[in-house]
Amino acid sequence: MDTVRQVFTAPWVRWLALLGLCAAYLQGGFDKATDFAAAIAEMNHFGLAPAAPLAIAVIVLELGASALILTGFYRWLGALALAGFTLFATFTANRFWEMAAPERFMVANSFFEHWGLIGGFVLVAWHDLQSRDD
Repeated sequence: MDTVRQVFTAPWVRWLALLGLCAAYLQGGFDKATDFAAAIAEMNHFGLAPAAPLAIAVIVLELGASALILTGFYRWLGALALAGFTLFATFTANRFWEMAAPERFMVANSFFEHWGLIGGFVLVAWHDLQSRDD
């Protein structure tokens, strides 16, 4: 048990777990930044306007909040920002109740997987705020 505790409480394990939690947002932010036309097309696909400013905001949010989480600088703020963004995106992009099978099955899975991410980010914020001295 002591070996397990030593390994899983190591700082690098925590950072790697935070990187895993942020991975989709880092990938999404980089992809949108490197293919801005596709980012605008995604906004248009989901009926979000004005598309270009919203795409820029999403890029900044995904990369900036991930950076906050990974550096520990206002980690709680980055985590809550990604939790809120994920909540909004989940109800925007994963409206499984409006779909027919078989697409409904895959989108419903994605909808509830996103709730897991939201919970993970809220837990990161909770832990960060609990450990603050101020």
